[in-house]
Amino acid sequence: MPTISETDVLSALARIRGDDGSAPLTEQGAITGLRIEGGKVTLFLVARGLQMSDYEQLRDLAEQAVGQIPGVEKALVGITAEKPVETHPAEVGLDAVGAVIAVASGKGGVGKSTTACNLALALSATGLRVGLLDADIYGPSAPKLFGLSGRPQVLADKVLAPMEAYGVRVMSMGVLVDPDQPLVWRGPMASGALKQMLTTVAWGELDILLVDMPPGTGDVQITMAQDAPLKGAVIVSTPQDLALIDARKAVGMFREVRVPIFGVIENMAHFVCPDCGGRHEIFGAGGARAEAERLGAPFLGEIPLHMAIRARSDAGAPIVALEPDGPQAAAYKAVAAALLRALDAGRPIPSPRQPSVAPPRLK
Repeated sequence: MPTISETDVLSALARIRGDDGSAPLTEQGAITGLRIEGGKVTLFLVARGLQMSDYEQLRDLAEQAVGQIPGVEKALVGITAEKPVETHPAEVGLDAVGAVIAVASGKGGVGKSTTACNLALALSATGLRVGLLDADIYGPSAPKLFGLSGRPQVLADKVLAPMEAYGVRVMSMGVLVDPDQPLVWRGPMASGALKQMLTTVAWGELDILLVDMPPGTGDVQITMAQDAPLKGAVIVSTPQDLALIDARKAVGMFREVRVPIFGVIENMAHFVCPDCGGRHEIFGAGGARAEAERLGAPFLGEIPLHMAIRARSDAGAPIVALEPDGPQAAAYKAVAAALLRALDAGRPIPSPRQPSVAPPRLK
């Protein structure tokens, strides 16, 4: 199979006229996030002001051009909003973070990390400043989900700058150690590492920091629930009873330490057959909704089981970023809107796209 280079991709894209109709696409700063993995090429076009339909035409042209490169098996081109280059403020820790929200499940394998990643992107799409802390010390997945590589920048006094992907600030143990290196740590060591990521990272001013909690209710989870200024928690579960049993344990842990539950998300709620169009409820139906009613917590919404969500996650190009106008992204955006309503019912945070005001410190 021919080896694909960045030069090959850019040369193919240079034959396309950009949003001004004259200069090549490659000369307008409109290409970002270029990744080449074997025969798969992923990139994003930065939208600057044209109608979305115009950018969709550019995307189609770009996918066709890249797809014709020898060796390319699949070309994925997404559209992302232009964001100004931002240097992270000097604030270290969580003093300038408006709301810290845990995303938990109590059980592995329910898609919690994928949900947390796309939920962060959906919140960011509203104009809020969003960060994500991958608190799964033993099995970090944020680097894969966000397509991160390399190491974070070390600032003065050994403070770490969070990495950034698709406009979301991210920190994870997965960008601090070799991805193949197992962490054979006892609970106190893992808890100490988590505290460091909370307190020695220059998160700067954020409206929301999502914390992707590890599964279970052990030392690391209790450390986060007790030591971090959590505004509340979101519970992710599949509809099946087996997952709901562990979700109840996660709810019990948060309530034990007086952390409110902002709501329940039902992941893998249903599967729509791509061949027949039939809807199949593989893991049952409505279990998480019923559990939310039993707990007296809001039901934030359903996320379908869909191959595109899995494929985009594996490619480090999350569905909300790559296909922001698609039906799967719409499901995550609906959940984000429900979460913001739940937050507004507690303590308000800055409204999207309003002038930024430093949020009050969390007590």
